[in-house]
Amino acid sequence: MAVTEQDVQQALRSVKYPGFTRDIVSFGIVKQIRIEGDRVGVDLAPTAGNPAVSGAIEQAVRQALAALPGVAEVIVRGAKPAGGSPGLRMAGTAARPSAAAGGALDSGLIPEVRHTVAVASGKGGVGKSTVAVNLAAALARGGDAVGLLDADIYGPSIPMMFGIQERPVVHGNRLQPFERYGIKLMSLGFILDIDTPVVWRGPMVVRAIEQMLGDVDWGPLDYLIVDLPPGTGDAQLTISQKVPMSGAVIVTTPQDIALIDARKGLAMFKKVNVPVVGIVENMSTFICPHCGEATDIFKRGGGERTAEILDCAFLGRIPLDPAFVEGGDSGKPVVVAQPDGPHAAAFLKVAEAVVAEVGRREARKLSIF
Repeated sequence: MAVTEQDVQQALRSVKYPGFTRDIVSFGIVKQIRIEGDRVGVDLAPTAGNPAVSGAIEQAVRQALAALPGVAEVIVRGAKPAGGSPGLRMAGTAARPSAAAGGALDSGLIPEVRHTVAVASGKGGVGKSTVAVNLAAALARGGDAVGLLDADIYGPSIPMMFGIQERPVVHGNRLQPFERYGIKLMSLGFILDIDTPVVWRGPMVVRAIEQMLGDVDWGPLDYLIVDLPPGTGDAQLTISQKVPMSGAVIVTTPQDIALIDARKGLAMFKKVNVPVVGIVENMSTFICPHCGEATDIFKRGGGERTAEILDCAFLGRIPLDPAFVEGGDSGKPVVVAQPDGPHAAAFLKVAEAVVAEVGRREARKLSIF
């Protein structure tokens, strides 16, 4: 009995992504299936960063397909980590020069980006997007070429936080990012109407993120900051698969329930071999706008203690202040609106810590070779 594509698809759905309960088909890793008699070929999307994960996936695919009746030979291609071989560059994407001497993290999707840093949180409501926006603004203020990708598919907030209501234009089949305050910006919110709910399954989320990475004309960047949705799911895994990440910044608030979720987010990045740059404690204190007195609303020091327990860097504390709300509603991040204020100073310290930690990890990686 001849094997069919449906048989192959069913067998591949039994292969789970290492460390997750979802299968490689639903995560969009299987790109093409070819059947020639008793020979079955499968093309897999490159995974980023960890050869062990790629090897485990390839071995599991071979075992699953070899067990099918009528299959005599299994050919698997493209399972190496992204950036590991020029031959794995995505179809239709030409190589472009790096952003600066020293080499880009070339995934084929964003080859001109030197460092990609995700900003993530284990739960919503901790001010993750505020941190991502002001971190990008602080880096840009320091002279870096910076992009900000709003990958929060289900709740894009970057358009409102930068006061952008226009639609992006297309030049040469590539979306042109908006630019505000020295930051290149892209978000699904620029394309969808503000009241349109996004009710998408995993593969659609995967494809949307791929397009916002590879189909946008980012140009040479020192840092691409990626604002991820809260939690651990399709968007997080897609970013870690498709792009060699310089690291992830975990945002939390001081109370225990938020710290528990922060630990989950950190553990997820470790599973997919994405280094955690460090933890930012947001809403650490409330600064009274009238007298300037600081009050610990949620407790104090939870983020720093969590960083110590999990053996990662503590990047800094961000106070709770109405200025953040005003900046978000007015379309001008607080780092831009109040460049000499205490909030801008707090974010500049976080930005300096991120640059130092990314640089330290990069130097350690180079020393290995």
